[in-house]
Amino acid sequence: MENYYIEGTEDTPQIEFNAESSVFSISGRSLPENAIDFYAPVLSWIDSNLNENDRRKITFDIKIEYFNTSSSKQLAKLFLTIDKYVEKHDLNINWFYEKEDLDMLMSGNQYSKFLKVNFKFIEY
Repeated sequence: MENYYIEGTEDTPQIEFNAESSVFSISGRSLPENAIDFYAPVLSWIDSNLNENDRRKITFDIKIEYFNTSSSKQLAKLFLTIDKYVEKHDLNINWFYEKEDLDMLMSGNQYSKFLKVNFKFIEY
């Protein structure tokens, strides 16, 4: 498994998947012009790397400040992709949200309802 990194911009989140620590983080704002094109290689990387046979403890830290509707659909695809490997790895998703941001908490809650993977909410 190799590291995967995309520098964040004003409209796209930073993607930092650290293979050594098995902590994969997505942070920032997600408003890409074409969310499908932005997230396609991320989903592909997750699919190919979680498909490996060595069982690992993997944590996804999701700390997105804001996302648009098209990003919401891609995040749902991302979580469903992760959820496919819940039997193969010890997977955890940490959903970070600001104390006052109840919309972001509710969004995370909606995602978590459809998943078998351990989903933890962390207020900051």
